[in-house]
Amino acid sequence: MVVGACIALIGGAVLGLLTHPQNLSHAAGYQYAAGLLLAIGLYGSTHDIDFAEVRRSLKVVLVAVTVGVLVKASLIATVMVLAFDRPEYLVLGIAVAQIDPLSVAATQKSDRVSPRAKTILSVWAAFDDPMTVLLTLYFSALAVRYGAGAAGDGSVVTDTAAVFVDLLLNLGLFALVAALWWAASAWLGSRGPARGPGARPAADVVALALVVALILFAAQDMMVLAVALTGLFVRLGRFGAGLESAVALAFLIASAVLGVVLASGEVFLREGLVLGASAFVAQLLVTLLISRLLVRPRLTWPDLAHLGFGQQNGITAILLALALEPRFPGTVGVVGPAIVTVNLLHHTFQWARVDRWRRDTSTAPEQQHAATATRQELKPEPG
Repeated sequence: MVVGACIALIGGAVLGLLTHPQNLSHAAGYQYAAGLLLAIGLYGSTHDIDFAEVRRSLKVVLVAVTVGVLVKASLIATVMVLAFDRPEYLVLGIAVAQIDPLSVAATQKSDRVSPRAKTILSVWAAFDDPMTVLLTLYFSALAVRYGAGAAGDGSVVTDTAAVFVDLLLNLGLFALVAALWWAASAWLGSRGPARGPGARPAADVVALALVVALILFAAQDMMVLAVALTGLFVRLGRFGAGLESAVALAFLIASAVLGVVLASGEVFLREGLVLGASAFVAQLLVTLLISRLLVRPRLTWPDLAHLGFGQQNGITAILLALALEPRFPGTVGVVGPAIVTVNLLHHTFQWARVDRWRRDTSTAPEQQHAATATRQELKPEPG
């Protein structure tokens, strides 16, 4: 998957250099296509989550997607403003504060990590996107107050009430889908024997139809919260295997889009490197803070490393950067290299972690044999 993402990134960059697309965010169908990719990633992130694990870790998840995201965005913004003395860089912390659900859904494969840690990271990645939308309002307003940003009506969110209306619409859409799913399940259950062989395939078909319709509809207005909530309750059954392929394909497409974005505009490499490194370190600090204050029982070191090194960015960060670009020119040129930096750091640390575990696993039998031999040598002779 990592190799495929790199190839897609390079391919997108070549395409961008050859075609020189301008105003990618205004291209016909771009916003809908980006919303479609994001919706697929969100549903894939929450589809395989154990709901019992969510209930057990509910306090941790709630703090992570509220206080955690706010602290991360503040830390990143502080570093950027202090490093470059540009008030408009306050908004950059928002663009990379969230964890990309496409990346998480495509790379949650470690056997050394507990289901609990995977659940926390998956739910964290799925539900921190709506929080970043709220933060966009306040951070962009704060930056404009300090004289940053271009003139004109280019703000991402212009009315606080609109944010809460959008939240209610998301909840309403989820309630509608949940009601349809409950009614269909009850009807299918009444037509045949409970847990009978004929009921489950029909239920899977209904679930697939509902999810496809929801994703196609939600992508129009970025109703991401409804999609993420639906993934917790509506499962695809025998069609679940195809979901993994769909998430992987969406992840590769998002990588190609990133390549096009990087090649189609001015790139601020130094600022991007600092932004990406700040986001990666901020995730580690927030993970340590949450794990020490809230998690009981304490996370194991493999679980802690999985969460602390779990920062990844993708299509969500690209979307926010493109949305902020009209008011804050140059945002895409900074966020693009930052996304590459974050993902390179993530995969480098993950590779080093897995390599160390493999060495520990390979040497464990030898150490056990040596310890046994030592005990036999120290065992006193009879008599």
